[in-house]
Amino acid sequence: MTTTMTTQARINGSRLWASLMELAQIGATAKGGVKRLALTDLDRQGRDLVVGWGRAAGMRITIDQIGNVFMRREGRNGALPPVMTGSHIDTQPTGGKFDGNYGVLAGLEVVRTLNERGIETEAPIEVAFWTNEEGSRFVPVMMGSGVFCGAFSLDTAYAARDTEGLTVKDELARIGYLGEQVPGQHPIGAYFETHIEQGPVLEDADKVIGVVPAVMGLSWYDCVVTGMEAHAGPTPMGLRRDALQVATVIMQEVVALANRYPPYGRGTVGMVQVFPNSRNVIPGEVTFSIDLRNVNDELLNTMHEAMLAFIEQVRRDSGLAISIERVSYYPPCPFHADCVGAVRRATEALGYSTMDVVSGAGHDAIYAARLAPAGMIFVPCKDGISHNEIEDARADHLEAGCNVLLLAMLERAGQV
Repeated sequence: MTTTMTTQARINGSRLWASLMELAQIGATAKGGVKRLALTDLDRQGRDLVVGWGRAAGMRITIDQIGNVFMRREGRNGALPPVMTGSHIDTQPTGGKFDGNYGVLAGLEVVRTLNERGIETEAPIEVAFWTNEEGSRFVPVMMGSGVFCGAFSLDTAYAARDTEGLTVKDELARIGYLGEQVPGQHPIGAYFETHIEQGPVLEDADKVIGVVPAVMGLSWYDCVVTGMEAHAGPTPMGLRRDALQVATVIMQEVVALANRYPPYGRGTVGMVQVFPNSRNVIPGEVTFSIDLRNVNDELLNTMHEAMLAFIEQVRRDSGLAISIERVSYYPPCPFHADCVGAVRRATEALGYSTMDVVSGAGHDAIYAARLAPAGMIFVPCKDGISHNEIEDARADHLEAGCNVLLLAMLERAGQV
């Protein structure tokens, strides 16, 4: 097969859309979204459907001990590590049709296209879907890919429980996806993940393809400001120990700090708990979350140190007790230049409008990148909305992203 013939190959956009809509019926919600939580009966139905499609496409199925599923199309040289693509099919409780699902079914559509056109690759091609990426039923998030790359142990994942006390291991066994392969013993030559952007940048810029050079790192904190409750009427303003007013000073600085480190600085306070939360009582304690993000370790660490210094100054100025604890940290993830380049070259060959988009959300590709060269492809989603039942994307954009995936994977897998 010549290079010209393979670069002219295109996927079947109508078939991709139909597959997405069929999978979306499993766990469909009244508002047009999907609720298919990890390791539930609905997840089993979704897994069975996708595995059945893989088998129908002639792919060999492997399941590992954390329930990650790998669907393999052989290449001419089976000794080569596979060029892999994939994502997840579990959803948020108020999830949409495309988050994760698109990445898995785009990979399946690539294989279907290669089969139809009789295109053989030098290396095998695999489509993966990872267990419990969303983390909405079991913690931690990105569980399957995290175990796979050794970020945390299989025993830790197995012991995770949902709100009803059910464990990951028992639920994997119950739905029939407790596999035998040891996680991480499955080779990867390169990894691509196609995804809706989950943000508004591409749509705002009127671009079809986002080339993803990196994923932002993030630091999560819990902050507690402790003052003293007192009656809102008799207590003069100058004699108050108002925890909420001091907390809001820090909250405003979180946003200001992010704005000082553009274009990828992010600062969010998303959870606030006020005690005693009474209309006529001065708040005595405020607990709130802080979320800081940026594109590289240097900037993220600079933001971290600046925030700690600011909080210490507020503590001295106010005289109130303030505690700050970092509860989670994910380092920034730059993707491999070869895979980013393959995506860029595919986009140029296809003539799609494009721009670089650094991902602000976590993806399984972060963990895959610890083991092999990796890259991501973004397409727009309507109004930048995701993790919501009204999540939507255009069929032609999904088709475009899948075409980019096809050519990028062919470049890495080698065309026979």
